Amino acid sequence: MAKIIPTTKNILVVAGDPSGDAHAANLIKALKARDPELSVTSIGGVRMQEVSTHFIYNLVSVGAVGFAEPFKNFFLWLKLLRLVRRYLEEKRPGCVIAVDFYGFNHQILGLAAHRSIPAFYYISPQVWASRPGRAAKIARLVKEVLVIFPFEEELYKKAGADVSFVGHPLLDIVPAPRFDAAHDKPGAGPAGEKPEPPEDTAFRIGILPGSRKSEIARHLPVFVQAFYKIKSVYPNSRAYVFAVPEFPDEKLVPALETVEKYWSRDIEIVREQDYKVRSTMDFAFTCSGTATLENALMGLPMVVAYRMSRFSFAVAKRIVKIPYISLVNILLKKPLVKELMQEKVNPDALAQETLALLNNPPRMAAMRKEFLGLRNMLGNPGAAQRAAEKILNHLK
Repeated sequence: MAKIIPTTKNILVVAGDPSGDAHAANLIKALKARDPELSVTSIGGVRMQEVSTHFIYNLVSVGAVGFAEPFKNFFLWLKLLRLVRRYLEEKRPGCVIAVDFYGFNHQILGLAAHRSIPAFYYISPQVWASRPGRAAKIARLVKEVLVIFPFEEELYKKAGADVSFVGHPLLDIVPAPRFDAAHDKPGAGPAGEKPEPPEDTAFRIGILPGSRKSEIARHLPVFVQAFYKIKSVYPNSRAYVFAVPEFPDEKLVPALETVEKYWSRDIEIVREQDYKVRSTMDFAFTCSGTATLENALMGLPMVVAYRMSRFSFAVAKRIVKIPYISLVNILLKKPLVKELMQEKVNPDALAQETLALLNNPPRMAAMRKEFLGLRNMLGNPGAAQRAAEKILNHLK
């Protein structure tokens, strides 16, 4: 671990997945903007590494997800916990900030609480979806929970936590919907009819297979095969695979051996942080997760899919208490976007749902209109700034 100069201005920030990495990086920037003397040590991903004073380990690249996968990283986690314990004892940071990623972070919070080091949870685990008992555990370990969905505030209050709704951080980085004639391209008639599109009809299809290795392996080949079914109807269409920095091209292409010869001509890999390319898509195949909410905030119609191991799915069916897998449907409390799980995630089902929407512009427009309401539900921009202010006020 890099040498750290002892200082009461030193803090530790820990995240473990790509979305947490992005939001934690913005929080770190907000903290430093308010107090330039802060020294930030972090465990997370490449975005946090860029803005931190000291960086311990790229935990995001490990990609632990589901119920069985984290056990494979047991010895790595044990090593990291030992590093953090030593850091806490030697440097006595002003505070610890956990960002999502409960499986690892609740251990970090326990280490901090045992040493009387104040801690905060920014972007708390989705205890409303499963395992609500975690809310009380978190309440005992932190000074304050900084939540990003309005309904989470009451839930954590009931668990005995000091809690504040700071707004959703995506409002600061995801562009507002862009509604124009280009988005409502004509199809070949009502959904269900055999389409006969004009020669120049082309759709831009976004492919978002997930941010973890196991998700990419399960979703990317299926999404690409579904795209080629769309392309058989609309030959001028192109696909764009939106990839996270942790997975370079050479880790994506091997999953596509069956369509490799078409790769450079029909499909483009995109890595971006400003959503400029994704905001121009007409439709998206999307792995369940933060990407579904990003799409909705941009007004991008989608079908949501998720595959997991049989073991993880069996466990999930027992503990998940909500009827939907996409944040869009969860927030709207209805099945606005189509959701496919497990064996239903196949090229035919994806293509069928996609064509039903592409060939029905009024239905697409209605979906986009409902997406507009989500921004009003998620508070106001400035989540990272409000969280930073609350944390620094505690430290004073």
